[in-house]
Amino acid sequence: MIKTPYLLFLGDAPDQLAAKVAQGIKDWRPENAVGQFRMEGCKADLGLTDMSLEEAKAAGAKTLVIGVANRGGVISQAWKKVLVMALEEGFDLASGLHNLLSDEADLVAVAAACGRELHDVRVPEVDYPIANGKKRSGKRCLAVGTDCSVGKMYTALAMHREMEARGMKATFRATGQTGILITGDGVPLDAVVADFMAGSVEYISPDNDPDHWDLIEGQGSLFHVSYSGVTMALIHGGQPDALILSHEPTRDHMRGLPDYTAPSLEELRDVALTLARVANPACQVVGVSVNTQHMSEDEAVAYLAGVEERMGLPAVDPFRQGAARLVDALAAV
Repeated sequence: MIKTPYLLFLGDAPDQLAAKVAQGIKDWRPENAVGQFRMEGCKADLGLTDMSLEEAKAAGAKTLVIGVANRGGVISQAWKKVLVMALEEGFDLASGLHNLLSDEADLVAVAAACGRELHDVRVPEVDYPIANGKKRSGKRCLAVGTDCSVGKMYTALAMHREMEARGMKATFRATGQTGILITGDGVPLDAVVADFMAGSVEYISPDNDPDHWDLIEGQGSLFHVSYSGVTMALIHGGQPDALILSHEPTRDHMRGLPDYTAPSLEELRDVALTLARVANPACQVVGVSVNTQHMSEDEAVAYLAGVEERMGLPAVDPFRQGAARLVDALAAV
């Protein structure tokens, strides 16, 4: 088990979105977030207290969590200096990067010398089966996005919190490093061998009570040429009964792909629903989750109203407005 609480390492994150791992922990497990550690040039800020390693240790932090999800998931040499100092200061390290802590010989050596632990969240711990496509009891909901990092995980967590408050049977199923660090369990989907990805989603959303909902954490986008594969695995392995469309309307281009523009919500609906009905012919699109963080309140309200009128679906920003209307739509399935 990863020792809590955490000092959240933001490194030299180029923008707020790059620190989405740390942001997720801060938002959904604030009791585990003692403070943040930012290097020179960092453009992300969680609103937590900036702490040195010594200050965080004195405040009770036990693990330094790499809270940055950079393209390619690599540990830079600049970061490594801080990571070594953290181990020497008495911290364990936890990371969800593709670049594993355990593959870095110098970090392994320092950890061993200091009696500290290295936790690589993005390492599958189960021999997952190949998907069989058999219908499972219980119900499943999946958020699919027009792009990466548009709020799919936040939507599922907000819906899960609302469903628990109502006494509904629901489980959040983590499929990425942030979700796993928040909940302590799940599958690091993008680190699973391709042939077993859909099977791993079947594995984490097994048979359940007829009125139980699995809220499966979304990943990637069908329209993102870098990360569409994980989305396909979720759609076919998850066999969702309900889809939530997720969108951020203020982006100029796809995340990390300046030559690609995001699809419309209608395009996402049509493509995702067609593919979902391969595995579950009864699947429905029930709502729209919009990330309006770069809009004013009036702009957001007007945009959401336009989406509702255009698509005939409840459209909300779960951060501004909560997820109650999305849960209402889910309950009607």
